[in-house]
Amino acid sequence: MVFWRCFVASGLITFFAFGCSDGANSSTETIKQVVQETNVAQLLVEAKASQKAEDFFHQGNNLLDAQRYAAAIAAYNQAIAIKYESPETWINRGIALTALQRYKEAIASYDQAIAIKSDKDEAWYNRGIALTYLQRYKDAIASYNKAIAIKPDKYEALINRGIALTKLQRYKEAIASYDQAITIKPNKHEAYYNKACSYALQNNLELTIENLNQAIQLQPNKYKKLAKTDPDFNQVRSEKRFQELLQ
Repeated sequence: MVFWRCFVASGLITFFAFGCSDGANSSTETIKQVVQETNVAQLLVEAKASQKAEDFFHQGNNLLDAQRYAAAIAAYNQAIAIKYESPETWINRGIALTALQRYKEAIASYDQAIAIKSDKDEAWYNRGIALTYLQRYKDAIASYNKAIAIKPDKYEALINRGIALTKLQRYKEAIASYDQAITIKPNKHEAYYNKACSYALQNNLELTIENLNQAIQLQPNKYKKLAKTDPDFNQVRSEKRFQELLQ
């Protein structure tokens, strides 16, 4: 199968009592000025902190792109220490953890993102990936379903949901999930290939060949090579028509 891998200023203000109204007015104006200056200073501090968190976030993204996952996590941790409630930072941190096969930590990171913003389809989708790696297929399907409910055209989640359903031998539902992905993205070769896997596991030669041929038409070199060793095709591997397709 083919699996898819984004203020309140605080301070002490002392009030002085004056014996006449003019003095009281002067004191009030002074207090207002102090409060305003304190608020401005606090806002500047917060703006600088926010910018620093953003810098760490972008640094983490660059490291993630460079596949320097441990360094990316360290950068995301710095960003989170400054700006805790950033779902994007938690999500990308989870992606880096997943790349290091630290799946339980990755799930915890996605859960933090979801706690901050429950409608982040990327968090639910990536959570599903980590759960799939842990072979927690039912939980993975639930996460993919959340992602799809938020973003119905998320074909990546539909494909990966199909894989999890196939692992549970729920082939009819898996094929329906792949078909949904194909409806959204007709040239998604991964969906055709995984459909072929599901049919092969049911020893349905006709539909295995039909869907594998579709995948090969879209990506000939990739799928001819992959299908030769993929154990999902073991039940149909000795069939002449299957062997001819891979020539």
